[in-house]
Amino acid sequence: MNEVLIGAIAMGMVAAGLFFLRFWRRTHDRLFLYFAASFWLEAMNRLYLGLSDSPSEGEPLHYAVRLVAYGLILVAIAEKNTPRTGSTRDRGPA
Repeated sequence: MNEVLIGAIAMGMVAAGLFFLRFWRRTHDRLFLYFAASFWLEAMNRLYLGLSDSPSEGEPLHYAVRLVAYGLILVAIAEKNTPRTGSTRDRGPA
């Protein structure tokens, strides 16, 4: 039963990644691309967890993958909120 739940979580994360990929294709905003990559990384982590012989979320490998996935989200948010220099949009009226 545990493997079924892990698979369902992985499937949900793949679907969320596809959702963000659709927005990235529409807007070409890297925030959505980072979010999609983060969700897919988490889905692969869950898939590995479900297919392993002794599934245990307490292993350091799983925490390292989550750290990278959440780090991607933090980088995306920081990049989105950092003003770009050299853009004509940020300079204001001439």
